[in-house]
Amino acid sequence: MTSSPPALTRIRIGSAPDSWGVWFPDDPLQTPWERFLDEVSGAGYEWIELGPYGYLPTDPARLTDETARRGLRVSAGTVFTGLHHGPAVWADTWEHVSRIAALTQAVGAGHLVVIPSFWRDDKTGKVLEDRTLTAGQWRELTTQTERLGREVRERYGLRIVVHPHADTHIDTPSSVARFLDATDPDLVSLCLDTGHYAYCGGDSVRAIETFAERIGYLHLKQVDPRVLAEVLSEQLPFGPAVARGVMCEPPSGVPALEPVLAAAQRLGVDLFAIVEQDMYPCPPDRPLPIARRTRAYLRSCGAR
Repeated sequence: MTSSPPALTRIRIGSAPDSWGVWFPDDPLQTPWERFLDEVSGAGYEWIELGPYGYLPTDPARLTDETARRGLRVSAGTVFTGLHHGPAVWADTWEHVSRIAALTQAVGAGHLVVIPSFWRDDKTGKVLEDRTLTAGQWRELTTQTERLGREVRERYGLRIVVHPHADTHIDTPSSVARFLDATDPDLVSLCLDTGHYAYCGGDSVRAIETFAERIGYLHLKQVDPRVLAEVLSEQLPFGPAVARGVMCEPPSGVPALEPVLAAAQRLGVDLFAIVEQDMYPCPPDRPLPIARRTRAYLRSCGAR
């Protein structure tokens, strides 16, 4: 008889609008927000992220009521930034970030997931800028991210967790290491997305062990190695890669999530681990069965 894995007592499991095919505040191809909340709760999750600002209600009292009556709580908000452009973009960045940070704080969450801007359009593949930053742009990226971390903490009491992402300037293990080496651990933590890290050639267990003090948040995701090989061979941008199915339902892809979660548990700190299976666009009846199976799989890994 196979013994059950140890309970992951420091890991809090959740899901996100992304796992319901939601990428935009408003899009006719997406699941309506009421259905998302009903289904994510029905699938057995207790924590969610806000998703794109404006998808869920932005009135804190209404959002708190809508989540609470379904037994849900919010773990984080998400922002997209282009901080390598330096002080010239700060005002517009802060206007965007402050709205989301205020809502995130008001609903009781403690984290703000920060995703760098894309170097090529994630739908068309149009190259927007060089995929490699200059030394000066790296300095701007790190110093402005530290500034963001300080402002968000002082004004809203939130911790920023920077999310390496395919088709951005923080993606591969080497760029993640360079970014972390150049930023203050007191101001900037890492949101390790297991799928994006594998997509860009990384080993999530090794990342957790190497960057132990910097791991502040997890996104759980898997890639289909066969589809990924096609994507890399054809140099597909991220959007068409997702439409082709590069992000797949666990446990059918990589990395294996049980050792990732075990490594995170060994850190000895409380961590959110939020399921994100990119599926834009997807049929409205597809997400819920996957969400239920994924929650059951994570329980089998010890994530109660």
